[in-house]
Formats: sequence, structure tokens, C-alpha cells
Amino acid sequence: MSEAMTYLASAALIGAGATAVMDIWAIVRKQLFGIPSLDYALVGRWLVYLTRGRFRHAPIGASAPVKGERAIGWTAHYAIGIAFAAVLLAIWGLEWIHHPTLGPPMIVGIASVAAPFLVMQPGMGAGIAASRTPRPNIARFHSLVTHGVFGFGLYAAGWALHLLPGPLTPT
Repeated sequence: MSEAMTYLASAALIGAGATAVMDIWAIVRKQLFGIPSLDYALVGRWLVYLTRGRFRHAPIGASAPVKGERAIGWTAHYAIGIAFAAVLLAIWGLEWIHHPTLGPPMIVGIASVAAPFLVMQPGMGAGIAASRTPRPNIARFHSLVTHGVFGFGLYAAGWALHLLPGPLTPT
């Protein structure tokens, strides 16, 4: 397998695995603490409106639903996770999979909170870093924790890939 294909396949597996860890965390958080997770249908709605030239909503829930928004939102959720795994591998290289360490994925995971803080939340009507929500500091804390869990998921998925024999394991 070429290095480019190894990179793409590794990013896909690590990103999807890390995103699944984040989704499991959302389920646990809801069960233990009663904190609802993000409705990815709203992310899909926002993305569809974005292709129509509308970035900002006040709030996105007040905008008319669009066909396929839930599937679009969930697909985007996993594609974004894969993109952040690609960033991890672009910066630290495929060698990171051979010797996974916690620091690089945690840096990427925590840094990834910039996307919702600076793009998605303002676009969906919540303001920069959830400034227009009823409890912005609580919302920010939950975002940081969730993205920290995503970083840990990158690490765990990297280790899982490292342990699997086969063409994706770097030599």
C-alpha cells in the first residue's frame, strides 16, 4: 500500500474511532448527568443552508428543516473527525501510529474546539464560544471536555490501529 493510501486509510480509521469515542461519551454524559448531546440534524441543516449562502441563523432551530439534514449532519460529524485525524497525522506523521503518545492527539483534540467556538456556534446562532447561550461558561466547559475526550479517542484509536497487524501498521 502506498504511503498516501496508508495515510488516508489511517486518518479514516483513527478519525472515525475517535468520533465514536466522543459519541459514546455523549451517551454516558446524558445517562449520568442528564446533559443532552448536540442534535446533528441541526448541523446538517446549517450545512445545507451554508451551501445556499446563509451562514448565520438566530438560532438554527428556528430555521426550516431541510430534507436529509440528520444524515448530512452525522456524515459531516464523522468527516470532521476524520479531517482532524488527518491533521494529527500530517503534523506528527505516520510514525506516530508506530509509537502512539498522548500529547499530540490531546493537542489536536483540544485545538479542535476552535471549530465550534469560532465557526459552528456563531453560525448556528449561539455566538462566538457560546456567548449567546443561557450559560456560556458551562457550554464552553462541556465543549472543552468533549473535545478533550475526542483527543483521547484519537489516542485510543491510534493505539488500536498500532496493535492491528496488516498493511496500515507502519514499519
